[in-house]
This record gives sequence, structure tokens and C-alpha cells, in this order.
Amino acid sequence: MAQNGRVFQINISPGGVPKLPVAGGVIGELGIESDGHNYSGHGGPDKALCLYSLERILEFQREGHPIYPGSTGENLTISGLNWDELKPGDCLRIGDEILIRITSYTAPCGKVKESFARGDFSPMDQKVNAGRARLYASVVTGGTILPAATVEVISET
Repeated sequence: MAQNGRVFQINISPGGVPKLPVAGGVIGELGIESDGHNYSGHGGPDKALCLYSLERILEFQREGHPIYPGSTGENLTISGLNWDELKPGDCLRIGDEILIRITSYTAPCGKVKESFARGDFSPMDQKVNAGRARLYASVVTGGTILPAATVEVISET
């Protein structure tokens, strides 16, 4: 059964966190135009986009963490998907033209500690809490992206 969600927020920065919301953008091979990456381990074709779940952010807020959309560096904050079921190899169709492939779970680093109570970001580590990690994705087909665009999960293709 297909999963469907929506783009809640599109986030960019000159580099680092937080990434701040924008009204839209163009996604190419290396991610969203005008988005920067400060560290050598970030960016590149296999890490063109960082994705996170709005529902996970809201869970963390209920647990007392000061996280908010974009604060942990995700480019796309997505709502309505079963985050537990997403895995590397899955593809997401965004709107009518964009197709991305999940490449890996994103290990949190110390740069996101401000989003977590006591600076402990381990709750979003896939190895500690499966299903609560951000995801990296490569761009198969780029295009224009806007908030509220539909997001459809296409299992491993």
C-alpha cells in the first residue's frame, strides 16, 4: 500500500544549522539550490538532501527537547509518512517531477545538540532509537519544490 505525505517545510542555510524555511526552491543533483554545507561529511550526490519527519520533531518537543523544523539541518521536513518504515533504497516522488532515493540514515553530530535537552542528541540516532533518525537522499530527477507538495513512497526501485 502506498504511503502519502506532504512537504511541511523546505529549509536551507549558507552552511550549518539551523536551516531556515524558504517559500520554495529548485532541487538539482546536489540538493536545493542556495543551500550550503559546512563540513566535509555533509553534501555530495549521496547526501544531496537531508529529510526529517514533522511527527518525530513533535514527539521530541513533547519529550521536552527544544527541536523545531530545520534545527537539525534537514532540508525537507515531511509530514504524514510512517517514518519507521522508510529505509535506504526507498524512493520518494515529490510533486509531479521530483524523484529522490533514500541512501542512508543520518548519524547525528554535535552540531545538532542545541535541539536536545542537555545536549544529548542520541535519541535521534538510528543505532539507539530505530525509526527516529533523519535520512539522506540522492536526487534521481530534480525540479521545483514547494511546501505542501505531495510525497509518495515508492518501495525499493
